[in-house]
Amino acid sequence: MATKRIPSFDSHNPATGEVVGTYPMMSGKEVTEIAAHARAAAAKWQQLGFNGRKKVLISWCSLIMNRIDQIAALVSLETGKPVSDAKLEVSLAASHLGWAARHAEEIMRTSYRAPGLLMANMSATVQRSPLGVVGVIGPWNYPIFTPMGSISYALAAGNTVIFKPSEYTPGVGVWLEETFNEVAPFADIFTTITGLGETGGALCTSGVDKISFTGSTRTAKIVAAQCATNMVPVVLECGGKDPVIVAADANLERAVDATIWSAMANAGQSCIGAERVYVDEKVADKFVELAVELAKTIHAGAPGDGNYGPATMPSQIKVIQKHIKAAIADGGTCAYGGPDSVKPPFVQPVILLNVPEDSTAVREETFGPTIIINRVKNMREAIDLSNASSYGLGANVWSRRQGKRIAAELACGMVAINSTFSFAAVASVPFGGIKDSGYGRVHGPEGLLEYTYARTVVRTRFNLPIKFLSFKRRPKDDSLVIALTKMLKGRLG
Repeated sequence: MATKRIPSFDSHNPATGEVVGTYPMMSGKEVTEIAAHARAAAAKWQQLGFNGRKKVLISWCSLIMNRIDQIAALVSLETGKPVSDAKLEVSLAASHLGWAARHAEEIMRTSYRAPGLLMANMSATVQRSPLGVVGVIGPWNYPIFTPMGSISYALAAGNTVIFKPSEYTPGVGVWLEETFNEVAPFADIFTTITGLGETGGALCTSGVDKISFTGSTRTAKIVAAQCATNMVPVVLECGGKDPVIVAADANLERAVDATIWSAMANAGQSCIGAERVYVDEKVADKFVELAVELAKTIHAGAPGDGNYGPATMPSQIKVIQKHIKAAIADGGTCAYGGPDSVKPPFVQPVILLNVPEDSTAVREETFGPTIIINRVKNMREAIDLSNASSYGLGANVWSRRQGKRIAAELACGMVAINSTFSFAAVASVPFGGIKDSGYGRVHGPEGLLEYTYARTVVRTRFNLPIKFLSFKRRPKDDSLVIALTKMLKGRLG
């Protein structure tokens, strides 16, 4: 009798196309069963308390760092990025894990609120409780750092977690589950499920209490719609078309170095990577000159050869090609590289100049090692053009004296002044965007509270002679309430 074949899929090395692993495509039924096990484990995980969970998570953090060579090699194998970049990614992920474990208790501590004069006999408090089971759907570009921004904070808050990694990087997700289980006090606290889009869809309808998704805006809308059928809330971290603003008083050497790295590192596959630059016309020529000089020193290649690797998702090559050609057709020029820079699976650096704002290359996320540099007359124009995008994830501002003023006017979730990517590395601040870049936050206190719900508890401390909330309320009681409200207008509240 023939054995039943279990559906599976392969993971590939994007630099060579070689198969590096085979993983099961989990069905909707399997995902629902895993969610039920996670639900049963949630109560026990919560009962461990903050100190108990902290010990487990700190142990996991230590284990990850002790095996950083192992996980970095796996990240490099599945994404094609240099091992050095993978090690940096792992280190940042571990930092967030440690921060969440150590700060969960103080962030979720019961808060006491002033009840106001009319309710002076009441004690008003707000408690924070974990949601229960959180589903995390991760991306392939940063397969450990990005999902750990949700996993760490959800676990620290007292939730159990089910993780669906990208089908391009399933091995990283499986490794995370295996290492967690080495320190876990019992099963089903953190589980990885593997599969394609259908498996992620099954997670959305499996009975979890919240979904945290990172990926394209198009897919995010599908995830949100699936979750809405069961009133499951979502955190959506989507794409960006992040601007860089360079003022006349900027340190150009530093601005160029950071901007080219931001645009080209990880093969441009960073949602917060620089995609368009608005540089003051007074210094634009020098900025472009320095950018081209730097671009000439870097190249794409396999790990150990290139400064950055291949396109991890092969279909992205077509998008990059389309945007380069659109930029040129719409009137832009190539300062370095061009259509011939695209040689699958690699894309060499491309610098485009003076691309019209209505070009597809300016409006849509490219997600490749390209950068558009456009001149502006002043910072007002730079701000307005930056804000004209349908995206609103991150931004970078380069100026010695105007950084804070410019940052305050940008319609986005995060701004780095005279630096790049820094807001992703600081564990104490929230990460996320607005508009088509999504909603909700990961990281920091705000990120941890995303995986909790507020419970208001109001308790009578002593009885008042006047009964406001009763059918026995008298006309003079109404008069007193109205008079006090007119007089106080919310004061002493």
